[in-house]
Amino acid sequence: MAGVVPLQEAGRCQASELVLSRANRSVRLFDHVVEQLSQGRQPDRDRLAATGYLMRTTAVYGNGKFGIADRHRIADRPALALPFQAEMFTVWLIRGFTLDLVEHVARVRDPERAVALAPALRRHLGIGNSTGLGMAPFLVNHPSLLNNWMRARETALARVRAVDHATPDEAARFLALLARVRRHVGDWQVDDVRQQARIEILRNELGAVADLATESWLALPAPWDRLIAASDAWSEECQELLVSLVLEPQGARIDDLAATMSSAGEASLNPSMTVDRLSRIADAAYGWAGSVDFDDPAETARFWYVSAEKLEPRLGERREEPGADRELPLDIARQARALRAALATADPSETVAAFVLRHPDLRAIVRRAQAAIDQPYAEIRDNLIAADCLPIDMLRCKLSFFGASKFDPKSDRWTRIVLFQGAPGLDDIATRDPDDWCFPVLEDDMDPSTCMSP
Repeated sequence: MAGVVPLQEAGRCQASELVLSRANRSVRLFDHVVEQLSQGRQPDRDRLAATGYLMRTTAVYGNGKFGIADRHRIADRPALALPFQAEMFTVWLIRGFTLDLVEHVARVRDPERAVALAPALRRHLGIGNSTGLGMAPFLVNHPSLLNNWMRARETALARVRAVDHATPDEAARFLALLARVRRHVGDWQVDDVRQQARIEILRNELGAVADLATESWLALPAPWDRLIAASDAWSEECQELLVSLVLEPQGARIDDLAATMSSAGEASLNPSMTVDRLSRIADAAYGWAGSVDFDDPAETARFWYVSAEKLEPRLGERREEPGADRELPLDIARQARALRAALATADPSETVAAFVLRHPDLRAIVRRAQAAIDQPYAEIRDNLIAADCLPIDMLRCKLSFFGASKFDPKSDRWTRIVLFQGAPGLDDIATRDPDDWCFPVLEDDMDPSTCMSP
């Protein structure tokens, strides 16, 4: 495998290999840590807290990419049954390797003076990731999987909101997490002006949450439902964060939903369905698309295509760049409008088979519409080719399901994140609580005796 990794898109791996990943050092911070450790000192805490990682992955491939194992080869293994388990395990291993590597380099530089990273610093460092447009179309191309992820989340939230009374332990856990997350958000700094403004608002709103959600307030009936209802007055950042906070202490009520988040694949076309039935389904599933005016040039300003150089999805400006003739079919809203228009003039008793024979260009959207019967969360309800579409929002949506934190947008098309920050590592996974590391903060447990070279 090592011989083909440098070839990138031109390389081909073997079916016995599960995951392919590439990563880059965060050069200045990595070098700083090596320099300090090699001289018997711990690295600067503020610099570590500001970045949060020593290495970031630029690609984590699975599911048959470049010839590696297809999903079906590992789907029946309990530890890998859930989506992206193999990939996330690989990221966790890379994080551990990176921490070992920086200490190894420091020891090689000065075997006599070098010390190990303090446990608090080691624990706080995660693994970075840079994610761009290549991830965005995934959510469009896997509507069933998207539906299952969102349905699990919404079901979990509904269960928790239905709780009559919080136990003292649940309330105490929530208040502890709220205090922790306020410190975590206090460490979150980005260069992006829009996101930094959101963070500043979030910090203020978390103060309002703390003022409202006191121990006595949480002791009243339906505390989680009342808290989520109250969050309507706050920003979307705060609303989503509160969902995470109220779900976190409720593992016994919601952890079973993880088993529902995988997908066996996308649905096939049902040719025997009548046009009348399809019309009613399309109206219910895509009524939101009817408000988009595709005669407005701004609504068709962009197009998605695959870069010949990188073999990854990209966004082009329709009226400024060539390539629209090779556009990817991610314009779901536009396809939905065309489908509904064609159905409006079709014979209601006609079968879908006959309808698709007359409209072969609508076959894909017909199949999506039919699948929407029992998949209410399958579609991104936005026009993905509009001038004001922000792919960064799709990236953040998917990455949030992987436990990403501290989003650091570099444009509206790519972002940096941190994964596994605060998580148990190779050195302490057997002794630390594996479920208590969300919203990490840099703790003050740097006893000098723990900083000696092993």
